[in-house]
Amino acid sequence: MNRVGGAEEHRPRLGVLSPDETGLIMEFQLDAAWERLQNIWQGFVAILPNLAFGLLVYFVVYLFALGVGRGVARVATRSGQPRHIVKIFSRLSRGAVNLIGAIIALSVVLPSLDAASVFGALGIGSVAIGFAAKDIFQNMLAGVLLLVTRPFHIGDQIVSGPHEGTVEDIQIRATLLRTYDSRRVVIPNSELYTNRVVVNTAYEARRIHLMITIGVSDEVDKAGAVILSSIAKVDRVLHEPKPVVLFQGLGDFGVNLEVRYWIQPTIMREVVESTDEVYRAISPALTAAGVDMPFPTYQILFHDQTEETDGERGRQREGWPPPSGTAAPRKQRRDQAATRTRAGELFHGG
Repeated sequence: MNRVGGAEEHRPRLGVLSPDETGLIMEFQLDAAWERLQNIWQGFVAILPNLAFGLLVYFVVYLFALGVGRGVARVATRSGQPRHIVKIFSRLSRGAVNLIGAIIALSVVLPSLDAASVFGALGIGSVAIGFAAKDIFQNMLAGVLLLVTRPFHIGDQIVSGPHEGTVEDIQIRATLLRTYDSRRVVIPNSELYTNRVVVNTAYEARRIHLMITIGVSDEVDKAGAVILSSIAKVDRVLHEPKPVVLFQGLGDFGVNLEVRYWIQPTIMREVVESTDEVYRAISPALTAAGVDMPFPTYQILFHDQTEETDGERGRQREGWPPPSGTAAPRKQRRDQAATRTRAGELFHGG
């Protein structure tokens, strides 16, 4: 229905924009976005000289850090430091110079950022970073201490927990271990620094011990003399300290003798090969000398389980047969019961 004077046609409707108003709003938004992009571009162009100069400064400091690292390595080598100590000193000095260069370059790129604010930010951020990367810093500190104290060196053979092998490299965070079956084990330095580590190659010579069992009736002195004479023919066994044979007591089926001898070098290959050669020398020598090398022997006894005394520990016989011509009591009773049964059947049947 149309009202008088067209009042209904000229009344504005809420929430509905005219085409002209929509065009003005879109044009305003595009102008604002374009102005923002222009400001970003102008800021980037304005910072380009500082950025280029900052990169140049960092590049110069980087080259200087390389020279410092080489100089420190040269000085440490001349002072007689080991190779891994030379490496860690060179890395630390180079890293310190690079850090200083990065701070200087950042100050050049952002002139409003001074060194005090940078170090303050680093101090505040280091707390959060320290909590987040506690294990990493702990391993790094342990790596530095391992390189300084040197409980073992690159090339040593060590045992750490279930792992055993040759040390390939001692890094800042971890130590690389090569097992005897040619596998690599990465062990965090904190574990090596806080836990027990056995260094098998720490000394020039290493003692090996083997267990030999001879018969109870054999002479211990005779067997010991045969063992020592056979070991003396093995080239891998050292003559000093002298090999010894020790009586270690009675075993389950013989007399236990411990054979001790020394080898050099102390690497695992020598341990395995010397053990093989000593066993190969001892075994035929003892056999030729008439010394028995017993093996486990077991005696199994079976109960008859048909006698009255079976089950009584004090009266039962341990598997030996009853006297000839006599039957076991239980068997006699079974035979007698069977005879009476057959006789009764015949009587009643007749």
